[in-house]
Amino acid sequence: MSDSVIPSTNPKTIAVLGAGSWGTALALQLARCGHQVLLWGRGEARCAQMVRENENSRYLPGAAFPETLTVEPSLAAAVEAADRILLVTPSHGFPDMLTQIKPLLTGQQDLAWASKGFEPGSGRLLHQVLAEVLGDDAPMAVVTGPSFAREVADNLPTAVTVASPDLSHAQRWVDVLHGGSFRAYVTDDIIGAELGGAVKNVLAVGTGIIDGMQLGTNARAAMMTRGLAEMMRLSEAMGARRETLMGLSGIGDLILTCTGDLSRNRRFGLAIGRGTSQADALADIDQVVEGVRTAEELMRLSRRYDIELPISEQISKILDGSITPTEGVRNLMSRDPKAEA
Repeated sequence: MSDSVIPSTNPKTIAVLGAGSWGTALALQLARCGHQVLLWGRGEARCAQMVRENENSRYLPGAAFPETLTVEPSLAAAVEAADRILLVTPSHGFPDMLTQIKPLLTGQQDLAWASKGFEPGSGRLLHQVLAEVLGDDAPMAVVTGPSFAREVADNLPTAVTVASPDLSHAQRWVDVLHGGSFRAYVTDDIIGAELGGAVKNVLAVGTGIIDGMQLGTNARAAMMTRGLAEMMRLSEAMGARRETLMGLSGIGDLILTCTGDLSRNRRFGLAIGRGTSQADALADIDQVVEGVRTAEELMRLSRRYDIELPISEQISKILDGSITPTEGVRNLMSRDPKAEA
């Protein structure tokens, strides 16, 4: 696909905070849409390397930066110069990033994030964290859906959802992201969109474990389908809409992450299923595997809402070391038969 810049009728200056694979990929897409993009990442040496090489060789080698993408080593400079700010940090770093940028905000900037997960220790969704730090009236939107960073960087066809309680705010982010091979939709169901993006990481770890153990495609299909049922059960208890989970941010992201080997969560699960230790698996991937942290928070939500999540529970127990993958499969298969729901 062509990487040429798409002329924008209303170009913006957008700060992308987080220069991992996903942050860099979204920065590339925004730059391709004709916006001036300031990509901030931690560490002056790493920023200098990106400037020197004109790419993020650690995470997305070969994806050259367009002229409209500038690496900005100063967080303050990036935030203060931006019309819009897109946070793309791991979920466990999201609260701290909000705290850092709060005194730098002008009050006129649109804010969104593309992180997937829960706040560690509380199980709160990220929009709840943002409301606490920046206030209930702060504009908020999440960019989520089935989207491998490598494919977005390579300008391959991708569709995502932008969710916000304020559809006009979501639409403003669609306007800057949508273009070329990248399609964006809107929804006002931010709870459903965030839940789908978080829970699917745990299920992708479980699917990877199943495949790593070579238990067959029947088992993989059962894992994904019954995992989706757990996702929908929890989302309904938390006030989300079922149709959101049947869209891009739910089943779409679930299918991608559970079956595509670009998924860090799936690759981690594959390694565990093959008998690799968690430490070695994480070291080999050398990036954040969100499903590891999310599993514990998912169990916190299960208790809070009194919702049964048997698959997620067994994955969580495997990850905390209380059972083996073989025991987890045995526990699931020995459950009493029941109506499918």
